[in-house]
Amino acid sequence: MFRQCCSISDRGALVSLHNAQRGNVPPFMVMDVMNEAARLEAQGRRIIHMEVGQPSTPAPRKVLEAAKKALSTELLGYTLALGTTPLRERIARYYQDNYKLAVEPEQIAVTTGSLGAFQLIFMAVFELGERVALPRPCYPSYRNMLGALGIETVLVTTKAENGFQPTPEDLEAVEGPIDGIVIASPSNPVGSMLAPEQLSRLAKYCEKKGIRLISDEIYHGLSYATPCMPAIAYSDVCFSVNSFSKYFSMTGWRLGWMVMPVNTIRQIERLAQNFFICPSALAQQAAVAAFDCTEELEQHIEKYTRNRALLLRELPKAGFDQLAPADGAFYIYADISRFSNNSLEFSARMLEEAGVAATSGVDFDPIDGHRFLRFSYARSTEDMQEAINRLHSWQK
Repeated sequence: MFRQCCSISDRGALVSLHNAQRGNVPPFMVMDVMNEAARLEAQGRRIIHMEVGQPSTPAPRKVLEAAKKALSTELLGYTLALGTTPLRERIARYYQDNYKLAVEPEQIAVTTGSLGAFQLIFMAVFELGERVALPRPCYPSYRNMLGALGIETVLVTTKAENGFQPTPEDLEAVEGPIDGIVIASPSNPVGSMLAPEQLSRLAKYCEKKGIRLISDEIYHGLSYATPCMPAIAYSDVCFSVNSFSKYFSMTGWRLGWMVMPVNTIRQIERLAQNFFICPSALAQQAAVAAFDCTEELEQHIEKYTRNRALLLRELPKAGFDQLAPADGAFYIYADISRFSNNSLEFSARMLEEAGVAATSGVDFDPIDGHRFLRFSYARSTEDMQEAINRLHSWQK
């Protein structure tokens, strides 16, 4: 019979074991906002959530029906590491239908969300200590993931007049070599986009300089002025990453994909086999149907369009009058320096006093983010109107 000689806490005191430094990545500050919002809601307060980039709509009806069918009729065992053949073929057809681009299914890897794709790409193409450029502001997981892998990140200063998107001139101003760059169009947190001619120019510059271009395209489909084009339209050696989370409204299904250069397929496959085995079989079975839900999904875009117009019109009246171009995604990036030089403190006060949750820019830009807030307009138009009403009253 096993006899416990000491408690777990006692045993911990006997042995000193260290944690790896790669785990010391900065926290995602928006999670603290979510936790505080939940605390206030537990007290009975109604909070308007503009802090998280999550659609308020469910997965498309046909996707849910396909999932129910798969649960009752399919084995749902392991799939190929790079994804099921039907889904990869359907994604390839999506590029032909939407962009008139011929993509071979073999160049497509289905991944555990878009972050699974970025992890595989970073491990496959960058050596320890190589330098990857990140425009600031940008999604913080790029920076934290690269750092955990021992890859140096180089923050590139961008300009407001360029929508905080990088240009070849911005990269030329960087001291030292650059081995890669991650871009996003439409971008998070800004919502700005690279026009096709700008993306083409940047892709050609990267090829000429031997810089690996990785393009985050998870907000494709969510654009309001400039048409979206994938980076693979302009380069055969870049990566295009996409996801079912945003346009397809399937965040919790954790399914993304990448289009990869031919000479990286085997490296990506070996890494996927060892790190993930395969993406969710159920999600893959259901996701094939997502591409046949255009009418339903376009109704979501109509809502985002209304919300965007409402905020662009009303936020300046509430004093938030320095707004970045909101060309795509469902974000508005506001310079709040007229109110505060500490967006963390400002957002906490706005949540407590006005009941409106938004995200501090420090998550996205460790240098200038203290001057910015990100507002998400992914929720209902009624919520957006209520947020505006509260902000008007709060700023009086």
